[in-house]
Amino acid sequence: MTRTSTEDGTPGTPASSGTPHAPTAGGGAEPSVTATAVRARDAAAELAPLPRTARDAALLAVAEALPARAAEIVAANADDIARARAAGTPDSLVDRLTLTTERIAAIAADVRDVVALPDPVGEVVRGSTLPNGLELRQVRVPLGVVGIIYEARPNVTVDAAALCLKSGNAVLLRGSSSAYASNTALVAVLRDAVAGAGLPADAVQLVPGGSRESVKELMRARGLVDVLIPRGGASLIRTVVEESTVPVIETGVGNCHVYVDEHADLDMAVDILVNSKAQRPSVCNSAETVLVHAGIADAFLPRALAALTGAGVTVHGDPAWQRAGTTAGAAVVPATDEDWGTEYLSYDIAAAVVPSLEAAVGHIRRWTSGHTEAIVTRDASAARRFTTLVDSTAVMVNASTRFTDGGQFGFGAEIGISTQKLHARGPMGLPELTSTKYVVTGDGHVRD
Repeated sequence: MTRTSTEDGTPGTPASSGTPHAPTAGGGAEPSVTATAVRARDAAAELAPLPRTARDAALLAVAEALPARAAEIVAANADDIARARAAGTPDSLVDRLTLTTERIAAIAADVRDVVALPDPVGEVVRGSTLPNGLELRQVRVPLGVVGIIYEARPNVTVDAAALCLKSGNAVLLRGSSSAYASNTALVAVLRDAVAGAGLPADAVQLVPGGSRESVKELMRARGLVDVLIPRGGASLIRTVVEESTVPVIETGVGNCHVYVDEHADLDMAVDILVNSKAQRPSVCNSAETVLVHAGIADAFLPRALAALTGAGVTVHGDPAWQRAGTTAGAAVVPATDEDWGTEYLSYDIAAAVVPSLEAAVGHIRRWTSGHTEAIVTRDASAARRFTTLVDSTAVMVNASTRFTDGGQFGFGAEIGISTQKLHARGPMGLPELTSTKYVVTGDGHVRD
């Protein structure tokens, strides 16, 4: 039942195929990924001292170039679409792959939105004057070279490049074969625009090569690439995490839970549950499991079943949900352990009745991917206990899991949602694409 999918629902790379790859042109030798990373390293060094005005000017040039060169982008995209249709790709996935003049204009507008965001580079995180008179400042600096390994929609190519440039980073882009022609055309436009604005063109590069070996070379470019961010299905993320010697920020997989407490407002609980599951089921912040306190199960389950099935959701339930389904005349599929661990990314949800809040937390601890969990309750103490005990990147109280998103959080944009604990956790905006360094200023200070 478990299947691999990206955040936007596009099938991910199967475990047997490892990582996404591009078609090999002409059967010749592939360009060196290491040489590309060296150029990116040099470009990152040029970018680091540049002021915000220079980086913003380059992004504005990108925003102008995309619609101006839409015809060549759409023509390249047509090649990808033709290959997808020939391969029998479902229409919904072909639609996500498709670029039109209107969609390219929308992507350009998104780049302009990034320009308007606050610049994280140079921000003083903390500072003080030490007792010995030394002035200490911790300031944000670019990470350096950021590699993005991703699947699915070609708009990610522009989004990732824009966020990396805004934060002063060079970017190496490795998309999947499904968008190879589109990504090649987009990166050509990006490089021309960036170079025309006076920035190094190598600040934006497509990782060369058509085989999985080129991806492995990228994952082993430690010392040249500062961080890798995989965006896609569970298999892709697992491959990068397990095989990379470059530091990785793990993103995306979301086995999210909604817990309906015994003190919940039932109308509110139904609304939050349906929104969490059915508003857009193919994304990583959609709910995959609902847990209901036994004290309100008799009242809540029939209403929840009616609302979920009315929204087209198939419930995979424990015996309590199955009995409620029989009484209500709603079909409930018997749940198995596989269901509790599944990120469906579809109109399916696992459902169980639990005897207590602690039991709900125990279930979540066992099965969660650490993305987002929600509690619906009118009891403030229950909410506090849940938020304290649950260890996930986001914990919602009386709100849909669908709010875990950089845009919804007010960050303006995100490069992904980190489910790990080191460096970044949760939606990653511009500050998360920086590191810090300490600047220490003295006046002839020497240490005794």
